[in-house]
Amino acid sequence: MTKATRDQVRALKTKTVSELKTQYKEVFDEAPRSNNREFLAKRIAWRIQSMEEGGISERARKRALALANDADLRVQAPRRAKESSLDVADEDGNSNSPHSPGRDPRLPIPGTLLFRQYRGRDIVVKVLDEGFEWGGKKYRSLSSIATAVTGKKWNGFAFFSIAGNREEPSHA
Repeated sequence: MTKATRDQVRALKTKTVSELKTQYKEVFDEAPRSNNREFLAKRIAWRIQSMEEGGISERARKRALALANDADLRVQAPRRAKESSLDVADEDGNSNSPHSPGRDPRLPIPGTLLFRQYRGRDIVVKVLDEGFEWGGKKYRSLSSIATAVTGKKWNGFAFFSIAGNREEPSHA
């Protein structure tokens, strides 16, 4: 990185939100949708550096496009489907609910992928019929996964920001 670019990036730390929004518009040719000072500074810094160094490689760009074109990938059921699922039993007494009687109703349906970024790592957990899968291992609770990831006791609902839990994640 050149000295001029380094100086530009350092100067972002002292700018106000309105100055950052103006600079964002200059480097991205569109108005920012955020008023978060830290977010704007990081995005502008990235853009300044990528303009100097040429952005991402063609190989990375092609891989990103291939991933984006994987249209049948669904990581969560549509909200409408979750809200409108009725717990109706058929004549054999089998329920059509995605939640079994002993299952916490705050949990997403089995097959859902939960995403969380923690200290630069992407944490992807698959919800199973009974428990969860992360890193090739099965866990009984989200809390046990959160503890394994962080090394500290965590409420799994708070760590993965699952609705129904009023706590917000305070560790990053």
